Amino acid sequence: MRDAGMTSNPTRTMIAGGLGALAVGIFVAAAAIVVAPQHATALPAYAQKEGKACGYCHVNPAGGGERNATGKKYEANGHTFKK
Repeated sequence: MRDAGMTSNPTRTMIAGGLGALAVGIFVAAAAIVVAPQHATALPAYAQKEGKACGYCHVNPAGGGERNATGKKYEANGHTFKK
């Protein structure tokens, strides 16, 4: 006769293991989203407001990404060319 405390259910073990792995995966994904570096986004509204092309302030002529010297001055001046 088998001892009831010594038996295991392989299906239950697989489900519990799978749920644990899922929980760990969700936690890792959430942590990655929270701690990932945040990039600034280009705002075409600035180009429209100033009547300039995006490439006037950005290294990439299409806009977005790294700013050139003019773009850095624009940002430091509160997103305006006026003083």
